[in-house]
Amino acid sequence: MRIVLADDSMLIRAGIREILTSHSHEVIRECEDATELVAAVDEFARSGAAPDLVITDVRMPPGNTDDGLRAAIDLRSRHRDLPVLVLSAYVTGPYVQELLNGPGADGAVGYLLKEKVGRVVDFLRVLDTVSGGGVVIDPEVVRYVTHADAPQGPLARLTAREREVLALMAEGRSNAEIASALFLSGASVSKHVANVFVKLGMPPNEDNRRVKAILTWFEYNY
Repeated sequence: MRIVLADDSMLIRAGIREILTSHSHEVIRECEDATELVAAVDEFARSGAAPDLVITDVRMPPGNTDDGLRAAIDLRSRHRDLPVLVLSAYVTGPYVQELLNGPGADGAVGYLLKEKVGRVVDFLRVLDTVSGGGVVIDPEVVRYVTHADAPQGPLARLTAREREVLALMAEGRSNAEIASALFLSGASVSKHVANVFVKLGMPPNEDNRRVKAILTWFEYNY
């Protein structure tokens, strides 16, 4: 996988680069600020060699606020198939909402807390999911935005178990991983997932049902 990596901390970039390269991925450009990130991705795209994935921090120069997130949203608006994984030191719902609902919001996005990068197996799984067109939201963020109130909108059609399954889907978990987490059979999870799609009005012939279900989950939970 060809990856553009953006973070203003040289030490963090070095650590992530080591994980990536030791697992046969290639870091084709490292960027220290959001302006450099946008320019680098645009340059690769113009040459016909767009990266397979962009990994960027939220807080970066030049503004040192949410410049990395803004750069990710901007790039997604002009390169709609560009997979982007945003890293953050903070558990915050609004950043995720802007990322998921921004231009090109049809999958291939992820939001992960920086502390999770050290869990190498999980981190690599997130990379594969996002680069493959999926959506991954950090489990801590999922718990942060899940309300204890009665479910709203189309989520009210789901049973408690189906909402639980959908929340795990939002974490980027496969059906097999959901089955393991909930101590269910694979067939039971498949049935719950199918029910989620039906109750959310997503017929079998609709594209990206898993992604759209996750976006619906987040929209009505935040």
